Amino acid sequence: MIIREFRRPDIKRVFEIEVSSFDDPYPSSVLLEIYNLGAGFLVAQKDNSIVGYIIFWIRFEDEGHIISIAVDKNHRREGIGSKLVETTMEIFKKYSVKTIKLEVRVENVQARKFYKKIGFKEDRILEKYYEDFEDAVIMNKKMD
Repeated sequence: MIIREFRRPDIKRVFEIEVSSFDDPYPSSVLLEIYNLGAGFLVAQKDNSIVGYIIFWIRFEDEGHIISIAVDKNHRREGIGSKLVETTMEIFKKYSVKTIKLEVRVENVQARKFYKKIGFKEDRILEKYYEDFEDAVIMNKKMD
């Protein structure tokens, strides 16, 4: 498996993963717009097929933000998500990011466990954060 930068032709496969991973997926046009605005966008590639992705950016001078991460359902529990986050953290370190933040649905227990396992802590609840009015948990990780 390799982690590499997103390329425009990757959008079809990234969008397939997005749709199969989230109840309220970003449209492919929004994913491209986020990329065009300068967000970091990495994909995990295995056997010439994209099996996961992560989108992130530096929000403030020293704060990184993970916008979205997803792994193909057939490739979960293979360490792909962890590798995507590790690679993102290496990039954040190069830019002197001190804190990484993200939002996750309150009911997405599996994702919350994943983030806790890699050192994120739950900070607070944002009520009715998502379009369907589900609450979000703000999680953060202090960089070493």
